[in-house]
Amino acid sequence: MGLMQWVRMPFGLVAAPATFNRLMRLVFAVHADVVSYFDDAVLHSPQWDNHMMGLRNMLMTLRQHKLTANPAKLYIAYDTIDFLGHCIAEGTVSPQPGKIHKILKLETPKTKKQIKSLVGLVSFYRTFIPSFSDLTAPLTNLLKAGCPEKVVWNSQCETSFARIQELLASYPILRLPDFTKEFVVRTDASDVGIGAVLLQAHNDKLMPCKYASRKLLPRETRYSTIEREALSVIFAVSIFSRYLRMSHFILEVDHRPLLFLK
Repeated sequence: MGLMQWVRMPFGLVAAPATFNRLMRLVFAVHADVVSYFDDAVLHSPQWDNHMMGLRNMLMTLRQHKLTANPAKLYIAYDTIDFLGHCIAEGTVSPQPGKIHKILKLETPKTKKQIKSLVGLVSFYRTFIPSFSDLTAPLTNLLKAGCPEKVVWNSQCETSFARIQELLASYPILRLPDFTKEFVVRTDASDVGIGAVLLQAHNDKLMPCKYASRKLLPRETRYSTIEREALSVIFAVSIFSRYLRMSHFILEVDHRPLLFLK
């Protein structure tokens, strides 16, 4: 019978989304100014002429690969766009207001499943929240093995939940990294977790580019103060490595004994 193969992606295949996403990445691989995620694609350009040329090349590439774009869903030459739950503007990124509004309307969770759903939802914006792991510790502790399925909601959980909503309700804004400028990294450690923030100067003021944090492992909770503070430095340099590896940066710590490690 010869070779038989699909000419269209059929519905129902488990690998269909991943296959399509891979196709889009291959299609736009030659376009450094295009970012794609499944059927969403964003063209970013510093100037109008570059944008028009990039748009032309992008559409020609789609035609070359026999792919089409819906004109009704095209947004051309916008300086602010919503993309993957974020609002991207000139030099900044912030949570999409509609997504935050849903988080603010959430009711108090009553079961482990609802706690897991809540933590997963707010974790999407963890890079906007300082010391996120410390803040959510009262909630994630309820997910430990042995804890009842129907959670015991205490004052610590209520404070944590309210604080998360308060921080997100302020619509925090992060500056997009500028690789021509020097980065500043600040680290901190507590009895619960370690955290860091990546900063850059903008208009003579240090602005956050990204927050990062994680809970301490059981064995790490037994570390001395200087060991936990040093661990936070290792964590920060590792998680921000893509921004730091090719440039000089300033490291700021709030634990003076670490200065003797130079």
